[in-house]
Amino acid sequence: MRYGTTDVLRGVTFTAQPGEVIALLGPNGAGKTTTIEILEGFRMRSAGDVSILGVDPARGDEDWRARLGIVLQSWRDHGKWKVRELLAHLRMYYTAYATANRRAWDTDELIATVGLTEHAHKKVSQLSGGQRRRLDVAIGIVGRPELLFLDEPTAGFDPQARREFHELVHRLADIDQTTILLTTHDLDEAEKLADRILILAGGTIIADGSADELARRIPSAAEIRWSVDGERFVHSAEDATAFVHKLLDQHGAAVTHLEVRRASLEDTYMALVLAQESGQAVTVPSAFEKVAA
Repeated sequence: MRYGTTDVLRGVTFTAQPGEVIALLGPNGAGKTTTIEILEGFRMRSAGDVSILGVDPARGDEDWRARLGIVLQSWRDHGKWKVRELLAHLRMYYTAYATANRRAWDTDELIATVGLTEHAHKKVSQLSGGQRRRLDVAIGIVGRPELLFLDEPTAGFDPQARREFHELVHRLADIDQTTILLTTHDLDEAEKLADRILILAGGTIIADGSADELARRIPSAAEIRWSVDGERFVHSAEDATAFVHKLLDQHGAAVTHLEVRRASLEDTYMALVLAQESGQAVTVPSAFEKVAA
């Protein structure tokens, strides 16, 4: 994607399989929103090939759009709509595209699934921020999409609502085989939800793999915590296994509360993004390269 003489995206390449949950991460200005808008068919790319459910999104028709679900960061709906009325109205647009394996959600089941049963007859303008976000999610999945785009989906959620949403994402992916592409600044959420992590920086994908795979490919020391006779210790070691063996040989059963903390997704993300921003070479093999190797 080029604006004037500036390439904001270049060589962004990845694929997604049915039922796969992918998190697209990156710093502000990395091109995440532009990438998503190209995939959704809302923005025309400058060059390259894109195929979404077998269709170029630049040429997608209504049949194609009915197979997608989109949850933007915010919606502008008429505040006088009531929750159930709005979802029932939107559901009608998807009935013509129902198949034997995929039908639009039953309105009341959908409302219960997103936790809005007690608010079904409230006007949209009367909902709290978290309740409004649940409605956003319901609007995005009302047609039971094959591919779902989620842009910062849990913004404004309290911890319980966030957990319930995570369960919903797993249900959509595992049971309905919905492919999900989400963007989030919450790295803990990405680690819990995503089968694969894509890190976009400088207009290109600099990492592609599961959170565990990416952590293993970035050299970093593990943090070991333990207690001996009630005294707490912390140590960093490149080879955590060798250190723990030595520790147990030295103190045996006196070692208690032993913990080994390896690099988190946040550690990996920061290492990769900082390396890219400083112009250092970033060599993190993709999942395909790992298999080939």
